[in-house]
Amino acid sequence: MTVSDLGGVTRASSALNLTQSAVSMQLKRLEEALGVDLLDRSNRTIALTATGEQLVGYARQMLALNDEVLARMTDGQFEGEITLGVPHDIVFPHIPTILQNFSSSYPRMRVQLISSYTRRLKQQFVNGECDIILTTETELVEGGRKLADVPLVWVGAHGGSAWKQRPIRLAFEYNCIFRRPVQRALDHAGIPWEMAVESHSTRSIEASVSADLAVHTMLAGMHPAHFEVIPHNGALPDLAGQMVNLYIRENHGSEPIAALAELVSAAYSRL
Repeated sequence: MTVSDLGGVTRASSALNLTQSAVSMQLKRLEEALGVDLLDRSNRTIALTATGEQLVGYARQMLALNDEVLARMTDGQFEGEITLGVPHDIVFPHIPTILQNFSSSYPRMRVQLISSYTRRLKQQFVNGECDIILTTETELVEGGRKLADVPLVWVGAHGGSAWKQRPIRLAFEYNCIFRRPVQRALDHAGIPWEMAVESHSTRSIEASVSADLAVHTMLAGMHPAHFEVIPHNGALPDLAGQMVNLYIRENHGSEPIAALAELVSAAYSRL
């Protein structure tokens, strides 16, 4: 590329701080490795062959990528860790993409992801253990920002029939904030229910619901692929929606925290 830009081996060797013979030898080895002529040496002045011109185009891309890698891997301007708290039932499908995009812009920043319940996340936020949290709740507390109103829907196994049983069998984690409102909605509709599966483990709940042993509720659009929204056609009560809210540590003064919060806001505001 330097030979091409400066118009000859002599000028290139000076710019590269190499001897003319060293540059000529490297060019020869490159031609031998590729099995093509890169320079037209038929005239007194050296010119690129058509193949040489094509290689220069690739060379510019390679060196530009090399410079980008070095700049990102050695730039210590933004280093450190951000703690992001997200309720476990709204991690997918957005958080992986958010983390990927953030890492691309801030490769030396580490994001510590905490997946828990809204109540616990809010307490950790108050204690200063989280920089950013998302919550699912029925109201917006001072200092937060509402990103979306999302309906709560009934979910179950694909083609399952557990939702047709009476009493209807429910599966919920002990600390799930949807549990009490769902029970009250069933009581108001006069539908008998029983807590068939209770656990501290989200995986246990998912396994039970996937086996069509019980039903569950989740925010619309957040259910995993092994669940389906139950097509109950009014046989089950409609459920109140939830707010997805964003809380950011006050006076953080951090560009990476602001950037991560903006990625989160943009993704969840589209719900």
